Amino acid sequence: FLKLHQEMPYGIAVETESWEEKPDGSARIQQVIYVQRENHKRMVIGKGASMIKAVGEASRKEIEALLDRKVHLFLHVKVQENWADDPDHYNAIGLPFNV
Repeated sequence: FLKLHQEMPYGIAVETESWEEKPDGSARIQQVIYVQRENHKRMVIGKGASMIKAVGEASRKEIEALLDRKVHLFLHVKVQENWADDPDHYNAIGLPFNV
């Protein structure tokens, strides 16, 4: 994610859509990576999905270390133009909207 942030510092956001506790003690986490443009989506996914796989693997390992348990992480990339200007987007993830 840090590599992506360097390339697109203002046009990317991550939102957790769901978090499910599994009977085996693991967690299933589904997240959406929002970008503002279609070409940003291609950058996030990468050639042959290489970038999103690398981001997902690194993120999963970091979350597993924090939670001290297995994590099943599912990432989806969506284009939502002008998400950064939408107060509802910020409210949905519990952040204040300050213009």
